[in-house]
Amino acid sequence: MRNIDLSPLYRSFIGFDHLASMIDTASRNEKQSSYPPYNIELLAEDKYRITMAVAGFAKDEVSIEVHENTLQVVGSKPAKEGQTEERKFLHKGISERNFERKFQLGDHVKVLAADLENGLLHVDLERLVPESKKPRKIEIGSKLIENS
Repeated sequence: MRNIDLSPLYRSFIGFDHLASMIDTASRNEKQSSYPPYNIELLAEDKYRITMAVAGFAKDEVSIEVHENTLQVVGSKPAKEGQTEERKFLHKGISERNFERKFQLGDHVKVLAADLENGLLHVDLERLVPESKKPRKIEIGSKLIENS
């Protein structure tokens, strides 16, 4: 595997020490299943939607959690009790297997809502940058009293 030299970035980016760890995480060889398929849409400048095809799953069989900057969607089918008869398929194209899908969220990205409709799970997200983090104009000749 190739090593990436990030030293040129540190010359012009001040305070982005976490950038190296994010790149390292993204470049790991952890294989994530391609199931279930999903789309990520840009709805507006700071609004996003993740749509996942979760055919065969009910609302109570899908859980969504956000921990730090990781969105985790887990689908689990309970084992059906009393089902002794094995189903025989001539063709099985609808997968009903359990899944776990993780998404790394950027700073200040919040989950607004989630909805399951017609076999599609929609998760709406928005980047809510605090006023203190937004760019501000500094007048030449002004004195900075507090750096916040």
